[in-house]
Amino acid sequence: MSVRVHHVPFSRSFRVLWMLEELGLSADIVMHSIRTGSMRTPEVQSISPAGRAPAVEMDGVTMFESGAILEYLAEQHPEAGLGVAVGHVERPRFLQMIHFAETQASLIEQLNMSHVFLRDPAMASPTVIKLNTRRLQATLSALETMLESDSYLLARGFSAADIMMGFNLFAASYYVVLTDYPKVFAYRDRLAHRPSYHAARAKDGQQEFYAQDFYPIPEGS
Repeated sequence: MSVRVHHVPFSRSFRVLWMLEELGLSADIVMHSIRTGSMRTPEVQSISPAGRAPAVEMDGVTMFESGAILEYLAEQHPEAGLGVAVGHVERPRFLQMIHFAETQASLIEQLNMSHVFLRDPAMASPTVIKLNTRRLQATLSALETMLESDSYLLARGFSAADIMMGFNLFAASYYVVLTDYPKVFAYRDRLAHRPSYHAARAKDGQQEFYAQDFYPIPEGS
């Protein structure tokens, strides 16, 4: 399979890099900066109309939603066991966890906008930051109840759903204290020890999102 990935470091396109490593597939990685708007070119927008990462070309197929890309790759390579076939008892949970990961990621994105990307920090609403932080915490509490010790999201083992969720947890720790969720924290640690995760991080590039290790809820909110 010939794969080309338009990639922004530490963005959702990292999920694609990680998935490719799990599958043992190489890719032509085109690096972009979140700060320069280089994704908003006609070439990239012909693949990803909103000009956002990922933008992926795979043997003539173009895709731009990370969850859909991971599902597609899992279906194209069933031998890897990273997807769940239609009719399998764990298929509903597999789909649910992939989409739950995007619910969680949307909250992280909102916190990124408030804490990191507003040109004038004074424009950020402390009330909105508090609300989105609490909502992110609620998703982590939910995940805590869904995890068993020493497990992945599916009883059958590691899957593309773990890549979807795992990406979030490395970003969520900028806004929440992850050790407050011991099963989630241990789960993230298991993911971080996978060789494929390390290989993908080596190709990820330097993140330009975060200037500090933790962003607390503003005082008085």
